[in-house]
Amino acid sequence: MQFGIFTVGDVTMDPTNGTTPSEHERIKNMVRIALKAEEVGLDVFATGEHHNPPFVPSSPTTMLGYIAARTQRLILSTSTTLITTNDPVKIAEDFAMLQHLADGRVDLMLGRGNTGPVYPWFGQDIRQGIPLAIENYALLHDLWRKDVVDWEGNFRTPLQGFTSTPRPLDGVPPFVWHGSIRSPEIAEQAAYYGDGFFANNIFWPREHYMRLIRLYRQRFAHYGHGTPEQAIVGLGGQVFMRKNSQDAVNEFRPYFDNAPVYGHGPSLEDFMAQTPLTVGSPQQVIDRTLQFREYFGDYQRQLFLMDHAGLPLKTVLEQLDLLGEQVVPVLRSELARVRLPEVPDAPTHASLAAARASAEEKVTVE
Repeated sequence: MQFGIFTVGDVTMDPTNGTTPSEHERIKNMVRIALKAEEVGLDVFATGEHHNPPFVPSSPTTMLGYIAARTQRLILSTSTTLITTNDPVKIAEDFAMLQHLADGRVDLMLGRGNTGPVYPWFGQDIRQGIPLAIENYALLHDLWRKDVVDWEGNFRTPLQGFTSTPRPLDGVPPFVWHGSIRSPEIAEQAAYYGDGFFANNIFWPREHYMRLIRLYRQRFAHYGHGTPEQAIVGLGGQVFMRKNSQDAVNEFRPYFDNAPVYGHGPSLEDFMAQTPLTVGSPQQVIDRTLQFREYFGDYQRQLFLMDHAGLPLKTVLEQLDLLGEQVVPVLRSELARVRLPEVPDAPTHASLAAARASAEEKVTVE
């Protein structure tokens, strides 16, 4: 089981004092948050990709490459990489380069994003979002697995005898999670390839995500990748903690009420009741997160959103201390204790490389 954090990289005014960090400050703070994640024993840091204010992470591989040079263990990922508006050739080359620089500590989450105007900015039509996601990933999948690619589709110029460089480290492409908030087509896509499915479990009621994950598990088995229980599932989540639960609620409320995404909407209490957002004590976060297994089954990756809505860096680092010291150790222990024996671990470069070597050895023997 992997635990980590993801960031959307918003530049938001702190409603308690009216200050807003500069883009430079926010970018530097995201790096400090990633370094803190490794320091407190988390497994994963993931950054979103956005091309519009008030967000700053327009070049995830640049940031992750810098973080790779300053960390030793942290898995570097995205949340998400826009498969619809990025050229699959550029994705293949950028993430293979990052994979080499990070000695394999790289995977990525692909998704369509949630900013409609980004499509025309990059020459695409939002009405083709699902077909773009399907076709672009089919090409990306081939680019990482075939040394020479001949390809023709509907959304880019054909390729003839093309080789993307560098080739994936050890011949093993980065593991891919397909991220979705609402689309069964993306669950189907993840299942077809035997990739991971990441349900960004932060906005909607659990029943919605239960349906998506159930579909993914059933189709994963249908395509012959294993049993439904062996499917690779990741979940998002949002938490804010203090030692005393009421202190957490009082401190977080102004940030929630003014957040760019859900501010000026439902009350904090209503949002907590209807979504996985947990604001309270570390024990409340533990109890709520352990419930995820009851709803979704055993899963491989849990990422938390913790640095949004104008929260100051000092507060975010305090949250990471609580997460790493009081929450994640208990979650690791409790989830391992009840985990079904047939459930696989989260894929890593080392495990995928070992599987590849084993398969090649088997072919040689036969």
